Amino acid sequence: MRKHWLDNLRWTCVLLVLLYHVFYFFNNKGVLGGIGGFNDGPQYQDIILYILYPWFMALMFLLAGISSRYALDKQDANVWFKARSRKLLVPATIGLFVFQWVVGYFNTRMNAGDALAAVPQPIKYFIWAIVGTGPLWFIQNLWIFSALLLLIRKLDSQDKCWQACNKIGLIPILLMVILIWLGNQSMIEQPRLASADGLYNLHRPLFYIIPFLLGYFVFSHDRIQEMLGKYWKIWMTAAAISGIILVATTFGENFSSPQYLSSPLCCAYTWLMCLAMMACFKQCFDKCNAFTAYMSRASFGIYIVHYSIIAVFGYMMKVYTTWSPVCIYSALTIAVFALSPLLYEIIRRIPFICWCVLGEKR
Repeated sequence: MRKHWLDNLRWTCVLLVLLYHVFYFFNNKGVLGGIGGFNDGPQYQDIILYILYPWFMALMFLLAGISSRYALDKQDANVWFKARSRKLLVPATIGLFVFQWVVGYFNTRMNAGDALAAVPQPIKYFIWAIVGTGPLWFIQNLWIFSALLLLIRKLDSQDKCWQACNKIGLIPILLMVILIWLGNQSMIEQPRLASADGLYNLHRPLFYIIPFLLGYFVFSHDRIQEMLGKYWKIWMTAAAISGIILVATTFGENFSSPQYLSSPLCCAYTWLMCLAMMACFKQCFDKCNAFTAYMSRASFGIYIVHYSIIAVFGYMMKVYTTWSPVCIYSALTIAVFALSPLLYEIIRRIPFICWCVLGEKR
């Protein structure tokens, strides 16, 4: 039986990514990327970033781990990885040169100005494609994690680790916050300027592989999902309290810095929100209708194309209009939520482009 709560939570996370990127694009907290804020003082709308950033990508990797377990239960590992490579690796490589270079173009306009003016056009195009990776770091990491997962499965050919994890109780699940804390310690504490340190800290592969593997080995068990769902109100309350304390005591700091993310309070909030969202959706949103079925199918494509809309429209609004911040935030939010599905539907109907950009076959 299909777990509709898992599908619903996955596409909900994608919508949260869209919302996050609207506010991220104009943040003034020193976070890598974006076009910059509207002033040097407090931007209270950035509270959205503090609420979402610590946990929503960790949760997406956790859900990907659960889904990987279910998929590998149904099909041969080589067949699964071949399909995985088309779905993840093609958009994150070939798709950069077919579509995502648009994001790279605006990224260089925002951060490099006219520094590339004298560079030959073919080289600029190559730079735009590479810089246009943007949110696709998620699927790049996910492909690497999928390859590592196959190696782990070969080492544990009897599936003993997965079977043992089914016996885990609530206290060990809570103590997994230690793994979250240890993962965040892998960040580079003092990233060097003009180096890849900032990108490494943004992508955090040694951190994100932890929720991915926890999803595969621990949270793919029906017993553990039922146990979480039973106490969903407690999880949500604990997560809300920890989040309020975290935001109230740290607002104004760089919420993507190693010091911020590795703090015990931030790690606790990250883990409690992951547990709370899974528990809440397991208990309250395990249902399906026409809208949720469409979102379950389209959410991956919406994720792939959405940042191009934010980069284009966000840049144009900030640079070429005199609109107030309220108007810009409102217009960009409407644009990304309305146009991302439309752009996805257009691309998926063009056979070769669909394969390049979305990793889908017509």
